[in-house]
Amino acid sequence: MKAPTAAYKPLGLLLGAASGMVAGAAFRQAWKIIEGEGDAPDATDEDRTWRQILLAAAIQGAIFAVVKASVERSGAVAIRRLGGGRPG
Repeated sequence: MKAPTAAYKPLGLLLGAASGMVAGAAFRQAWKIIEGEGDAPDATDEDRTWRQILLAAAIQGAIFAVVKASVERSGAVAIRRLGGGRPG
C-alpha cells in the first residue's frame, strides 16, 4: 500500500466527522428557509405533521448524501494527485 493511500484512512475519518457537522449546519439553515421554523422536527415529535417530518427527513438525507459524496470524491482526487492511486 502506498503512503498516500494509507494516510487517507485516518484523514478520511476526520473529514467524515467534519462533513457531518457541515451537513448538519446546512440542513438547519435549509429547514429555516423552507419552513420558517427554528428546529427541524424529530420523527417522534407529536406536534408536527407527517408532511413536516417526512420532508425534513428527505431534505436531511439529501444534504448529507451530497456532502458525503463531495468529501469522499475530493479525498480520492487528492490521493490520486499525490500519486497514491485509488484510496480504499
